[in-house]
Amino acid sequence: MNYPKELKYVKSHEWIRKEEDGIVVIGITDYAQDALGDLVFVNLPEEGDEITVGAPFADVESVKAVSEIFSPVTGRVSEINEELLDSPERINEDPYGAWFIKVKEVTGEEDYMDAQGYEAYTETV
Repeated sequence: MNYPKELKYVKSHEWIRKEEDGIVVIGITDYAQDALGDLVFVNLPEEGDEITVGAPFADVESVKAVSEIFSPVTGRVSEINEELLDSPERINEDPYGAWFIKVKEVTGEEDYMDAQGYEAYTETV
């Protein structure tokens, strides 16, 4: 599995990247996409939607099941990755390039793990 060191991770298997302008980028980890299998559909929020720490903001459908994606932050969606709507398989191909949403006005955050901590966590689940 691949866990880039420049990202942060949460136990629900999302990754987080903070950009210089205060925007937070969110996607799912290599571990998550591998466990889900081949993704065939993605449902994303709308730009401007408010999201809350620990609450689902999107869902993905694989050949196995439908799974919710949980927010590691509280804030407002500033951008969605529209490319995923037509090509959900990009998440399987490059989980760290295939971000789901960008969030602005972040007011709350979940406790994050670094890459080493997340890798150790995945070995226990």
